[in-house]
Amino acid sequence: MKKTIILTWALFAVFGLSPLAGADVLTMPQSEPAAPPANTVTETTSQTVPGRGMHMDQVEARFGAPKEKIPAVGEPPITRWVYDNYTVYFEHDIVLDSVIHH
Repeated sequence: MKKTIILTWALFAVFGLSPLAGADVLTMPQSEPAAPPANTVTETTSQTVPGRGMHMDQVEARFGAPKEKIPAVGEPPITRWVYDNYTVYFEHDIVLDSVIHH
């Protein structure tokens, strides 16, 4: 019995597995990146594009009709409007993002 205890402590010492060892756990709060305010227009380095949160009607009134309207796909429905230099992605009828073509 005593031999087993000594062997156990020896293994703990060799492998650094001391039963008295402990560690502090630091939990960092999750932060989300700041989104631009809804219904805004995003200014890029060289171009103005529809901003997140705009409604389809607002986009068409401000930027005109797109070259192509690609029908909704999936759930939630994602619609794409293709303009000459960028594509606007909508979830239902609200802008998710605008992506400039390169």
